[in-house]
Amino acid sequence: MIKVFDRKLIFEDGSEYYGCSFGASGDRVLEIVFNTSIAGYQEILSDPSYTDQAVVMTYPLMGNYGMAADDYESLLPSIGALIVHEYNDLPSNFRSEESLGDAMVRFNIAGISGVDTRKLNRLIRDTGSQKVLITGADVPLEEGLRKLKETAIPHDAVSRVSTGKIYEVNPSGKYHVVAIDCGMKRNIVRSLAARDCHVTVVPWNTSFDSIMNFRPDGVFISNGPGDPEDVPATIETVRKMIGKVPIFGICLGHQIISLAYGARTYKLKFGHRGGNHPVKNLATGKIEITSQNHSYAVDEESLKGTHLKATHVNLLDNTVEGAESVSDRVFSVQYHPESAPGPEDSGYLFDKFLNILKEG
Repeated sequence: MIKVFDRKLIFEDGSEYYGCSFGASGDRVLEIVFNTSIAGYQEILSDPSYTDQAVVMTYPLMGNYGMAADDYESLLPSIGALIVHEYNDLPSNFRSEESLGDAMVRFNIAGISGVDTRKLNRLIRDTGSQKVLITGADVPLEEGLRKLKETAIPHDAVSRVSTGKIYEVNPSGKYHVVAIDCGMKRNIVRSLAARDCHVTVVPWNTSFDSIMNFRPDGVFISNGPGDPEDVPATIETVRKMIGKVPIFGICLGHQIISLAYGARTYKLKFGHRGGNHPVKNLATGKIEITSQNHSYAVDEESLKGTHLKATHVNLLDNTVEGAESVSDRVFSVQYHPESAPGPEDSGYLFDKFLNILKEG
């Protein structure tokens, strides 16, 4: 089969990378990032935290086991594009219900294959995540650079991926948890429901009074896309809840909680995205292998003077991976203990939250 290089990436420095199109058509201006996971492309494709991003998969082969309905992390994936070295359009898996490319067409997600993804990975590591244009191979460079310059990455990603209505999961559960959906993965809700929690999922901008009217045993703040400072309403709601109800946050939720306490966040050069990040639990000294997907981190120095203290640290770059206020019954982590597929080292964090709820 002859490969037709009919699509390309244009970077802001004028460099171009050609490849073969799969998935949906059309031009896209996105933030380009990379993920080092070997498996789990369906969960990555459907993770709302990748909204408006083009994800380079550094493992060479993608699509080989197809797509299964039960494995989506959101029902309406919002990732911008998937960039792979080799795309397999003939999956071999008894659970597969459609190919990766067909799913991407259905959800209007662009794809490029045949690209040297390891080279792109090194480029992003050296220069940082940045804007990129995905367009046709015949588009003149000058035209592409102009479009790239004129198009900004939106700052309303959370509002676009959060639920539009309140809904309940496992209403017979013993412990009532209100989950603030900032782009929440489905396996988070499953993890809470599996621990006898009745989960009420609410939109990202639900008010403090509305949440407290549910009389929850605890509140969960979810993962989600973009800069945590783009959701000041959620930060203010969390600030009002501190000390009044147990709170657990993951990823963006970790950043929101830290900002609510008065700490600061900053953007990492190229973020953390993969299924093998080593994180040290400072209380036990144990090392957890974790799944991660985020562009921002909490400034460790800024935690001083707040009621939060760092509980976990990333061993690759010493960034803060967890924070806690024991007296307020609040804790959070930057990584994903619900990872699916992925390491299961951190599932105990859901049990920790449950134990706090049991204590009343």
